Amino acid sequence: MKKNIFLVLTVLAVFLSACGGQPVEPTLSPEQVQGTAISAAFTMVAETQAAVPTNTPLPPTETPSPTPLPTFTPPPSPTPDFALLPTATVAAASTGGEDNCLHPLNVAEAGPQSNVRFENDSGGTQITLSLNLATNLHGQCGTLVYTLGKNEKLVVSLPKGEYFAYAWIVYKNGDTSTATGFFVNKVGDNHLFPVLIKEHVIVSK
Repeated sequence: MKKNIFLVLTVLAVFLSACGGQPVEPTLSPEQVQGTAISAAFTMVAETQAAVPTNTPLPPTETPSPTPLPTFTPPPSPTPDFALLPTATVAAASTGGEDNCLHPLNVAEAGPQSNVRFENDSGGTQITLSLNLATNLHGQCGTLVYTLGKNEKLVVSLPKGEYFAYAWIVYKNGDTSTATGFFVNKVGDNHLFPVLIKEHVIVSK
């Protein structure tokens, strides 16, 4: 009886082992393999970055800038009322002093002179004529002022040199105009020559 049971158990074991076969290994599709590899790669990258210490930027340091120096603002100088000053003072004040040629001319020290005739050919009833001598051979320069009436001719003795002439012309109806020009009282010339004051220009003949 024991032999029969042993035999049955032996046959059963052989049968079971024959029927069981080899274990089947699960297979993955190529898409699953690719997805797994990509997932693993992302996991490795994430773990690597998590392991790297982060660099905390230092707070910016303030660069010291030079403190600007206080600027000096000169107090405003009082403006003279030129209408109340005499002509010589007006010329000096408007040009900053006696170091320029817009001051009264020292005729006595300006050297030789000769006659020049100024003619009011402007049609104006009154002319205020300003003659400005540039520095001449005697180191003198300055301004002379004359007035002429309607159609007036005025002869004056002027030191030799180059002149800039400016005329303020007043007309009968109250209108005004200005005329300017240059002329030269030459050293070698002793004859009288005329200078015409027209409506907008001053010319020598």
